[in-house]
Amino acid sequence: MTRLNLRPAPQPSFDTAPLEVETGPDPRYSILWLHGLGADGGDFEPIVPELGLPETPAVRFLFPHAPYRPVTCNGGYIMRAWYDILSLAPGSREIDEAGLLESRTLVRQLIQRETERGIPSNRIFLAGFSQGGAVATLTGLTHPTPLAGLIALSTYLPSPRLLADELKTANRHTPIFAAHGTGDDVVSLELGLQAITTLHQLGLEPQWHTYDLPHSVSLEEIADVGEWLKGLLVREG
Repeated sequence: MTRLNLRPAPQPSFDTAPLEVETGPDPRYSILWLHGLGADGGDFEPIVPELGLPETPAVRFLFPHAPYRPVTCNGGYIMRAWYDILSLAPGSREIDEAGLLESRTLVRQLIQRETERGIPSNRIFLAGFSQGGAVATLTGLTHPTPLAGLIALSTYLPSPRLLADELKTANRHTPIFAAHGTGDDVVSLELGLQAITTLHQLGLEPQWHTYDLPHSVSLEEIADVGEWLKGLLVREG
């Protein structure tokens, strides 16, 4: 008879430490910004000065790198991805939910790390583009303690059922900035609108913006994100 050595499953972990940018000494807020499929943490690092944030309060930006994994819809090619996408259609996605939950765990680890560094969860924003926005939205709205806000750019809801089942009261009133390009041929505007409709049905009130863009961001969009952030950052002292 074979004896099984049962051990707890290993916790998922980042293979590389997130990039960090601080807008000043002694940051009072953190923004965790998740990149899209096939990119890495450096993809959005250049947006920090374009946001036009005030000198105080200082903000710490973290740009984590998704793990490498095969992506089925890309022929099994191994790339940085927050979860596997099994199939694509203009108005739907079939995804690997286990990978999505694994990435949620990774982001929760970063939230915990920031709280241990002195920034409480209600001063932590989650942001993301495309696949990163999907993870940021799910993680934020299912997080057990309040967050400062969510930024969801050119994205969709990969598992509306999971979100509905695990939506937490603590983040039912979390501010949400959601935006999409009207010419997006990767994550269709239809998918973005489906996400907004679902959020409304769940009693949430996202701030919705559209831009004349393909699957990308623009300086106008980033400036609007900056103005939204400035309205939520509390000047101290």
